[in-house]
Amino acid sequence: MLIPMVLIIVVFYFFMIRPQVKKQKDQKKYVEELKKGDKVVTTAGIHGRIIDLNETTFLVEVENGKIRFDKSAISLDASKALNTPPVAVKS
Repeated sequence: MLIPMVLIIVVFYFFMIRPQVKKQKDQKKYVEELKKGDKVVTTAGIHGRIIDLNETTFLVEVENGKIRFDKSAISLDASKALNTPPVAVKS
């Protein structure tokens, strides 16, 4: 009875907890490496370019103005997609 319970906990750790911790580390590293001129997407879906950074906030230039956001408002997945060059398709 004890062995199946331990196996369930181990599987739960490797499939649920560990990937989430890795994603949080990647998110934190990405936010720490942001600099002026980087294109970002916030968790609210706002696209813009960073024009000013503080310790906890950043100023994003959008189409019709500027908005200040907390650094935790960056969406890692969408921002990485914006900053990767497009792949050439051969026909």
